[in-house]
Amino acid sequence: MKRLPEPTRLTLYVDGSCDGNQNVNASTRAGWGVVVVEGDSGLGRGSGEIITEFSGPVSTSPSEDDFIGAEVGSNNTAELSGLFAGLRWLLTEGGQDAVRIRVDSQYAGNIATGAWRAKANRELAARVQSVWSEVATQRELTWDHVRAHRGHRWNERADHLAKRAMRRERPLPLTFWKPGQD
Repeated sequence: MKRLPEPTRLTLYVDGSCDGNQNVNASTRAGWGVVVVEGDSGLGRGSGEIITEFSGPVSTSPSEDDFIGAEVGSNNTAELSGLFAGLRWLLTEGGQDAVRIRVDSQYAGNIATGAWRAKANRELAARVQSVWSEVATQRELTWDHVRAHRGHRWNERADHLAKRAMRRERPLPLTFWKPGQD
C-alpha cells in the first residue's frame, strides 16, 4: 500500500462500537462514527480542523432504508458501516484531493480494500469494497491503522460518536467533549 505524505487535505477518522461484542446477533446494538478533518498532521494531538462529523446505528434489518448488509451488530459491522458512510460522504463532497482514512480496525481497512475476504457479512463487505473502488477512481485513497484508546484526539472523537450512536444518544458538542469521554 502506498503511503501518502502528511498532511493530506482531508483525513477521515472512522470507528465502530458494539454493546458487548460477544455472542452478537441482529438485535445487538452497534454504532459507527466518522470525523472529517482538514489539515491533520497525523500525530494525534488534534491538529487540523473538523469539517464535519456524523454517526449512526448499524442497521441489521433488510426492511430499513439504511440497511447495507450487516447481518449482526458487532464491532466489525460497525467499523465497516462507518467506512461505508465516510466513503459515501467523499462521493458527495466532491473534489479530487488525496484522502487518508484512519481506522483502529485493521480488519475494516483490509476488507474495504479487498486485501482480506469476509467470512461473514459478505453483502456489507461487498458494498464497502464497491464504494471504496468508486472513490478510488476519483481520487487517491489510502488507509492507516491507528491504535485504539491511546489518546489520539480524532480517533477518540470518532469513538465517542460511535458509542453514542450505539446507545442511540446524541454526541456531546465538541466544545464540551474531552478525549476518552463517552
